[in-house]
Order: sequence, then structure tokens, then C-alpha cells
Amino acid sequence: MKPIRLLAFLWPLALAANLSAADLKLAALFSDHMVIQREKAVPVWGWADPGEKITVTFGDQTKTATADATGKWLVRLDSMPASAEARELVVTSSQPGGKITVVDVLVGEVWLGSGQSNMALTVQKALRFPKEQAAANLPRIRMFTEDSPAAKTPQADASGSWAVCAPDTVGKFSATLFFFGRELHRKLDVPVGLINSSVGGTAIQLWIAAETQAADPELKSASGFDPQAGANPAPKKPASSTATQPQNGGPGGLFNGKIAPLIPYALRGVVWYQGEANTKSSHPELYQQQLTTLITDWRKRWNDEFFFAWVQLPNFIRPGEGWPRVREAMLKTLQLPRTGMAVTIDIGMPDNIHPLNKQEVGRRLSLWALGDVYQKKVASTCGPLPTGHEVKGSEVTMAFSHADGGLRAREGDLTGFEIAAADRMWKPGVARIEGDKVIVSHPDTANPVAVRYAWADNPTCNLINSAGLPASPFRTDDWPANSDPKAIPASMPKVPPKMANP
Repeated sequence: MKPIRLLAFLWPLALAANLSAADLKLAALFSDHMVIQREKAVPVWGWADPGEKITVTFGDQTKTATADATGKWLVRLDSMPASAEARELVVTSSQPGGKITVVDVLVGEVWLGSGQSNMALTVQKALRFPKEQAAANLPRIRMFTEDSPAAKTPQADASGSWAVCAPDTVGKFSATLFFFGRELHRKLDVPVGLINSSVGGTAIQLWIAAETQAADPELKSASGFDPQAGANPAPKKPASSTATQPQNGGPGGLFNGKIAPLIPYALRGVVWYQGEANTKSSHPELYQQQLTTLITDWRKRWNDEFFFAWVQLPNFIRPGEGWPRVREAMLKTLQLPRTGMAVTIDIGMPDNIHPLNKQEVGRRLSLWALGDVYQKKVASTCGPLPTGHEVKGSEVTMAFSHADGGLRAREGDLTGFEIAAADRMWKPGVARIEGDKVIVSHPDTANPVAVRYAWADNPTCNLINSAGLPASPFRTDDWPANSDPKAIPASMPKVPPKMANP
């Protein structure tokens, strides 16, 4: 290696410069207190001199690699079982003095959490923080908070560190991600590593690679691409975290700055809480294509069909059809394999875009993961989802999946359904439950053609399954938004009955 420069006046320059090829360096994710994904091959990577021999040792495994012409090197540890034993990950180079030791490394389940402010919202801002803080002595749960800015081009390395869950650290953890991970930790009894990479107020376009959106005419148009801008070049070598970056980086800017540096860290899956920013789009229904593209593209780049779940937007007062249509887009994205969705239409706050009951959001995500990902027995993995409908005379029969134990109405008569004939005039539906089906009618609608449920920004609705999980909003029609301005739902008061936060 080149000699270490000790002159104090060169230190600021060293901070601002790109990584010297002479420095042995691990990607930031490989740092003290990290959690390695169990039962998968585990990529470990970093940088050194081109041609330099690298040895990585963990437990009884030793792997070697040679840095390529750019200085990048990568090894893959063999799949291993979960372990709460604190061990060292040791990386050495063929150059004298080249050694890095990462301490307190556990093996367990690793999940990435991403999205906008409802994923970024911290435990200290969620419900019952003093109680949660007092119970947070959970050293086998760790969180890496990615704090890089957006970037115009894909960045090679992340910025952040792992924190061990404790009363003095948990307050800054992502609340949704922490409560999700805590449930997994309780039920699986293995270490849990959580990676939070989220930014408030951001649209999904910022989280999808620019070249992927540019290749799709609809996404390209929706993302507002500069026609002179080309595809992203290959990731640059890691630069100092003090480097100036644009606030959002344009389409793909947050993918470049906050997701690309995480690839290909081994994960079990991703949980996503975003969509609020896209409700203001002129075509919110495009969100299905955007979310599908994001999931497909991230999986391709990781070379892993990992699991992916999201939080459907909760109830919130924002007039118009943006919120219902983004919720619908999220429902339709369940067509992708190995995906799930937490329905939260009953635990939002009508006057607060940041509902505080993140405990229940995390729990509902965990029910999906425990049941579908880990094959554990749970009461239900999701609330009722529509599977089809049939018109018979003056009635429409709706069928549902996830009607575990039968459908029911929470607190009183079944509400939230509307019905319409070909005139597209919506009327409050008279709905009754028969097993896993709901039959909807209205005395003045002799020939119905369509049914909607909870189709409003802040609906009154109460269809649940026996596990108490709410049904997803849906519609059977494909009519354009506000197709008849006179057809204002009469059954949808703005403020729903107060429901207790669990």
C-alpha cells in the first residue's frame, strides 16, 4: 500500500476526495453490530488496490477475492443458520497492515424498509413512546439508518451505522420498521437486522432507477425526464459523505443515493410505506405500474426474488379520488408473486397524514411475513380481499379471500358499500354477510352493474375478518375519476366512528 499521509493540513482534502485506491475499505453496511442474513449466500464487498488479494473470514468460513481494475472486490459467504453469538468479521489484504475487524456480528433475518415520511417517522414520535422506550432492551434487534442524500448518479457506498436496540437508541428507529421487526424477533426468536432508507415527502419516481423509467414511455412521461439526459452510468467509487448533492436528484435520485449503495446486501425482503405523494398526481392509477416496476427492478438488481410488502394508504381527509385510486393500485399490485399488503383503512387519523399507531402497522405487516414468508400459523395474514363479483337481478354478490373464520361487521351494521346502475349514480348499498361473501343491493337500483367499498379518502367502513383485520377498499367498475360530478356518495361521512388503537 502507499504510505499513510500524516500531514494534518492534508486531512480536509482527504475527506473530500474519492476513496484512494490504496485504502482497504469495506462497504458501510459491513460495520460493528451488523446482522447477516441467515440461510442465504451472503455477499461481502469493498475496495482496495487493483489486483490486491483479499481474504474474508467469518466463523469457520474463509473466502478470497482479487480486487478488479477499479479496486472493487466481492466474496460470498456460504449460507449459514441463525446465531446470536457475537462474532468477528475479519478482512485482510495482501498488503502489509491491511486489516479490518468488524465486531459483534449476528446472523438472523434482515429486512429493508423504504418509502416516505410514514416509514421515516421514528419511535419517539409514535404512540406510547415512554412505554416503548422502557421495553426496548432488545440487543438482538439492530437498525442501520441510511442517511445519504439523493444523487444524480448511482453511488457505490452507503452512509450510516448499525445501532443496537436499547432504551437510549430506539427513539430514533423507524417506528413502522421497528415494530415489524420486533414482532418477527418475538415469534422467530432470531436476531433481526433492519435497514431504514426513507425520505419524507418523496414520490415513487425518485426511488426507481432512471434508466428503468426512461425505457417505459408512460413512466418516462410521468416522471418528467429531461430528454437530453441519458441513462445512469456505473456507480462511482465511494466519495466523502461531505460531498454536495442535489436535494432530490431528479427521477431515480433516491434510488441512486439511498438504494444502489445497498445492493447486493443479502435480505429476506422489503417493506414499503409510500404513496401519499403520488395521490396528487394527475394519474394516480399509474401507481400500480410504478410500484410493479420498482419491485421488479429492485429484485433484478439484487438478483433475488425477495419478498416485498407495502402499507396500503390509511384513511385521511384529502378530497378527490387520488387516495382511493392509489389504494386500488396497491391492491392490484398483489398480482406480483411473493408480495403482501397491510390494510390500514381503519387506523389512520383523518386530520393527520402521519398516523401514530405504527405498532399496529408493524404488527399487520408481521402477520403477512410470519404466515406467508416464514410459514408460521397466524390468525390471518391480511384483511379480506375481493376475488370477484356476480350480478343476480337486483343484487351483486362479492366474494373475498382472507375471510378467515367468516366475514363480519365491526361495531354495528355493515357499512361502506355503494351500488350503481349503468347511469353511474352511486347509492348507499344495503349489504349483508353470508359466510365469505357480501350481498349488496339498493331499493332504487333494479339493475346494478357495479359496487364500491370504502371508495373515499376518509370512508366509514367496517368489514373485517375474524382476526379483526379490515377489508381493502375496492371497486368493480373501471369508470374514470369523477365521471359524473353529480354522483357524490351519500353514505360516506368525512369523520368515521372513533376506533380504539390497539
